[in-house]
Amino acid sequence: MSRHLQRDIEKLKTNILRMGENVEDRVYRATLSIIKHDEQMALDVKNYDSEIDAIEVEIEESCLSILALYQPVAVDLRFIITVLKINNELERVGDLAVNIAERSAFMALQEEIKLPFDITGMALKAEGMLSRSIDSLINMDVQLAYKIRSEDDEIDAMTQDMYLHLNEAIVNNPEQINYLQHALSVGRHLERIADHATNIAEEVIYLINADIVRHTPEDFEG
Repeated sequence: MSRHLQRDIEKLKTNILRMGENVEDRVYRATLSIIKHDEQMALDVKNYDSEIDAIEVEIEESCLSILALYQPVAVDLRFIITVLKINNELERVGDLAVNIAERSAFMALQEEIKLPFDITGMALKAEGMLSRSIDSLINMDVQLAYKIRSEDDEIDAMTQDMYLHLNEAIVNNPEQINYLQHALSVGRHLERIADHATNIAEEVIYLINADIVRHTPEDFEG
């Protein structure tokens, strides 16, 4: 039975990696559509949301099947529970990518305005944290997971900078308020993506060290 359990766990690793890659791609394309002012790219992200939903259901069903068939214990049980949680985090990131794409589709139909904050930098930071959080799971790399967790403050600072500059822009250019408010929503969604990446990293720490670190300082390493 142990051989079959390990086979199914390896398959689960492959599927959660596939889920992560799909979600990463959606986030990348959604933010790129804003940078390129590309409505069609934004609409494509929206139209493929059902694919991520289908993978999420497949992974959840696999986890429940493994729990029922093998009744795993110790690290195998923690792995299944962790994958269930991370699967949910990734599905939420997929939803945020769709939200970004919806904002982008609106912005693409308006006259392009130079945004007063570093949206590309925020997107790269959020995408990088998301990608490496999945890597930390696949490679069982607890040090990487701690590093991702410590980076959350950086994107929080970028978000504060965004609020400051966008609020100033709205006051000084009230005729641009709709466009700028959509940009503000995009920034908030990117911050939430980084939050989900942090949550994934914290789940990896739990998986490897059996430590729950959600309510401890970011630089705490047990």
